[in-house]
Amino acid sequence: MEADKGRINQVTSNLLSNAIKFTGEGSIILTVEKKDNNQEILVSIQDTGTGIHPEILPRLFTKFATKSEIGTGLGSFISKSIVEAHGGKIWAENNPVGNGTTFTFSLPLNC
Repeated sequence: MEADKGRINQVTSNLLSNAIKFTGEGSIILTVEKKDNNQEILVSIQDTGTGIHPEILPRLFTKFATKSEIGTGLGSFISKSIVEAHGGKIWAENNPVGNGTTFTFSLPLNC
């Protein structure tokens, strides 16, 4: 299967937009790496923002999962649908040290 470039850009754009929204000060780091003997690609977006409320984290990728006044909570749900349609996975976790969140998605590479 060939990836839909526009849809993958939509996922990346959504995750970056969220990182910018919730990071008043600090940094946002985007990393892309090949894994599993070049069989998949991992894209991670790490921020030093507010983090995800523990109540929301387990249902983050469902419709309308938000406690924020900013946004509807649909972006993560849509991103999950796009990534899974490409045979990948998406997840998020609050950073273990400091503030913020890291969103990561994987996509298979069919070389």
